Amino acid sequence: MRRLIVTRHAKAAWPEGVPDLERPLAERGRRDAPRAGRFLVEAGLVPDRVICSPAARTRETFGLISSEWDSVPPVDYDERVYDAGLSALLAVVRGAPPTSRALMVVGHNPGMQQLTLAVAGDGDPAGLARANEKYPTCGIAVLEVPGTWSSVEPGHAVLERFVVPRDFR
Repeated sequence: MRRLIVTRHAKAAWPEGVPDLERPLAERGRRDAPRAGRFLVEAGLVPDRVICSPAARTRETFGLISSEWDSVPPVDYDERVYDAGLSALLAVVRGAPPTSRALMVVGHNPGMQQLTLAVAGDGDPAGLARANEKYPTCGIAVLEVPGTWSSVEPGHAVLERFVVPRDFR
């Protein structure tokens, strides 16, 4: 069994004249991301590999999350995660190193929500309903994935939990 941790970046700022790719986190995002990192440690969910969008807000989110961990796993900053749809995100997950047992993908909506809902064939009904209704900034879906990364298909995984910033406090 493998674990897929689908993470939407923390709350970002909208500074005037800054290109979307370079948008930084807002103050709330800078507070929420370390809390998410602590939550992952306490839940025993620290990944052994990360694939992150190269956008400033996703890089900053991951940096703050991982600042709460004892060690930072290998990270791939993959352009396919920025502004990605479901097919691109499935390709990213399928291409993850086969030695990885726990993979975190840090990206943007609507892609993170689409990936979670497509891959989760079963699992926590309340979590699935919450993820379907809204996938807020710094939202994290934890999915149990049978088989290899290369075999991930829609409906293939089980949603273990879906957490949002208010759950970290």
